[in-house]
Amino acid sequence: MSNIQESLNALMGIDGAVGTALVDYESGMVLGTEGGGVDLELAGAGNTEVVKAKMATMESLGIDGGIEDILITLDKQLHIIRPTANPAGLFIYLVLDKAKANLALARRKVQSIEASLEI
Repeated sequence: MSNIQESLNALMGIDGAVGTALVDYESGMVLGTEGGGVDLELAGAGNTEVVKAKMATMESLGIDGGIEDILITLDKQLHIIRPTANPAGLFIYLVLDKAKANLALARRKVQSIEASLEI
């Protein structure tokens, strides 16, 4: 089991990691950050709306289950948003340098870190 700072440090150990945050998607409050690349406080608050919109759309469509992760690809960056199962109501946000990251490995490592997160 890992606390917030240990989890953020582990996320920054992923190849190509530029910045990461743990965010409460009910309030948009960022619980912790590491690294940079973007304004992580602003990105956390903004991506709260992305998570809420996707959840609302899934509910409207009658899609059961939860979001495993959301991937946003930009010209030079990859952004992974992964809601946490336990505790619910949070998400991991990870910014990767597209040229240095391996998306499949990054997703796998984020999943593993999320599973060991303890608040």
